Amino acid sequence: MSFLGLDNKTIVVFGVRNKKSIAYHTATLLQQEGAQCLFVVRDEAIKAKVSQLFPNNDIFLCDVKDQRSIEDLYISISSRYQKIDGMLHAIAFANISSNYGSFHEMNKNDFLEAIDISCFSLTNLANTFKGLFNTEASVVTLSVPFTRIAVECYGYMAPVKAALESSVVYLAKSFSNFSNVRFNVVASGFLKTTSAAGVPGFVANYIYSEKTNFRKRALDVSEIADVIVYLLSKRSTAINGQIIVSDAGTMLNPYDKEILDALLKNQNQGDVNG
Repeated sequence: MSFLGLDNKTIVVFGVRNKKSIAYHTATLLQQEGAQCLFVVRDEAIKAKVSQLFPNNDIFLCDVKDQRSIEDLYISISSRYQKIDGMLHAIAFANISSNYGSFHEMNKNDFLEAIDISCFSLTNLANTFKGLFNTEASVVTLSVPFTRIAVECYGYMAPVKAALESSVVYLAKSFSNFSNVRFNVVASGFLKTTSAAGVPGFVANYIYSEKTNFRKRALDVSEIADVIVYLLSKRSTAINGQIIVSDAGTMLNPYDKEILDALLKNQNQGDVNG
């Protein structure tokens, strides 16, 4: 029997795109622990890719911007499964435009679309599926550890993630009125994923985060999956409404001596050359 108590648990997983996805690594680990994963993807093209990665699993379609699509998803899953024991909400979207990093120039429609897909969809899905959740179910979503500091390459997605984090607290409170369903956030540091690769300025921030975390080694996607699986398990029942920062200490070490010494060395060389 799994120490995590995930044997025969049914977990709905949103967000698998390829083998680099956090959701992919999470689902792989969940299945190793004996859980059954149901996958939800946006369109047929992604479904075809996911079906190659997980050929023996049910894969459902859902456009979280469309209320009817969410309701149809609920009907499809509830007709096959009496209860679900957990949900991973690994969904995020931003329209990466030429001025994406210039916060004051953001496009209103782009921002609202990002809020709808990346934030409101969690509340909408939770509300729609509330009758299907096991009373002890766990819901996990993804954020970043820098919603309160300016990381320019992340553009308006940091405020969107901040709204998502706040929503998790209110969902945890709201669901406590009738169940023990838990809601938590994993705030991951910079990772090499397909989504991250499309963010302007990502590489520089990735390298910086690798140099500033305590261990001087980049995060691996599988490490984030480990945290998510723990939160989806019965071993984390005391954790609810929380943001679990998983960045190997990067946010706690911005003034790393190695980096400061390198900056001072470059400054001194500039002064001499000048």
